Amino acid sequence: MIVQGKSHYYLRLFLDLVLLNAAFIIAASASQSFSILIQRNYMFILLAVLNFLWYFVANVINFYEDFHTSIFSFQTVSVFKIILVQVLTAVLFIFFVKEALFTRNFIIFYTFLLLIFVSARVVIVRTVLIRVNTREKNLWNLLIIGAGEIGSGFYEMMEQHKEFGYNFVGFLDDSENNMVIGRIADLEKVIVEKKVDEVVIALPFYASGLLDEIINICNVQAVRVNIIPDYFRFVSKKFQVNMLGDFPIIRVRSEPLAEAHWKVIKRLFDILFSVIVLVFILSWLIPVVYILDKIFSKGPALFKQDRIGTENKIFKCYKFRTMHTDLAEEKYQPLTKNDPRITPIGGFLRKSNLDELPQFINVLKGEMSVVGPRPHPIPYHEVYQQIVSEIKIRSWVKPGITGWAQIHGLRGDVEDFEVNRK
Repeated sequence: MIVQGKSHYYLRLFLDLVLLNAAFIIAASASQSFSILIQRNYMFILLAVLNFLWYFVANVINFYEDFHTSIFSFQTVSVFKIILVQVLTAVLFIFFVKEALFTRNFIIFYTFLLLIFVSARVVIVRTVLIRVNTREKNLWNLLIIGAGEIGSGFYEMMEQHKEFGYNFVGFLDDSENNMVIGRIADLEKVIVEKKVDEVVIALPFYASGLLDEIINICNVQAVRVNIIPDYFRFVSKKFQVNMLGDFPIIRVRSEPLAEAHWKVIKRLFDILFSVIVLVFILSWLIPVVYILDKIFSKGPALFKQDRIGTENKIFKCYKFRTMHTDLAEEKYQPLTKNDPRITPIGGFLRKSNLDELPQFINVLKGEMSVVGPRPHPIPYHEVYQQIVSEIKIRSWVKPGITGWAQIHGLRGDVEDFEVNRK
């Protein structure tokens, strides 16, 4: 039942925190002993930090928000994310306090127990909810007002998840449909005849004038009302609802990196990772590539190119030069197999992606990030924006050295856009 969302939220959070503390105590006792744990008071500081981080991370990724409506696969992935943060925090804490006893065995035991305990909780709670909610006496009769695209989509979702605990009685709509059991004007009669417990209003925007009357009838009959707004189709899965003064504002796209704390965390990671790459890789790779470039072709080892960055600002992007300098790209021209513009060493650099490594200089300067959408050269961007209407949204975040497309094998130029769009 939708109205029980907060109850399920607090129940699952409480159970997980109890399991977390149990896993911590058991892991510490198994790796050393409980008496030694008591003697090391600072270990309980770690326990407090781990409790706070569990609550914080779980809320950031909305692990508890949808109570029993959360898809099982989503819960499983979320468990791994939260436990990963727990483990990294424990490792860093033990390292900085120079703990000599609660080390590797403690970390292994804690990770294993926490994974087992929380995974078992997820399965058990889900199983119990399914069994309880699908009992005939516990089913809530649900009526959907509006048999259009939104209403039909909601019905299909409910049919796929019987564990939500609803018995669908039908649609009310002024249009013809084989599942429509009456017109909107018949609402009061249908509520009484079908013993409706909850109503979901899924009407198009032009019918919003009926809302007051529908809600009034439902209130008179003590029926719970839920509204799916018509602009739902524009809202992404992870939309945000904020309050601006006294007005509720729905942000169509979630932007975690708009939050200051995530900006700081991502920037610290970028700086640390970039320094490691520059010191341990680029410090010797740049001279090697420079020598090879001088042997096989003329021109500088590093190549600077104007590219589109955050908020559509242009910046100089660094790369190892892979093309002959006398064949510069003045307009959009995709690379092809055995392209004559590629230098002998350039072919290897491109194939191995080593040509992108100098962009860690851009990351250190704050122009790019380690992870993000690839920055387009200006000629390419002019072509892409004619094909992808929403391409400017990419500029909301810093471009990256690698991103979603790259990890899914989508890299390199496309020779014929029209063919690839079909």
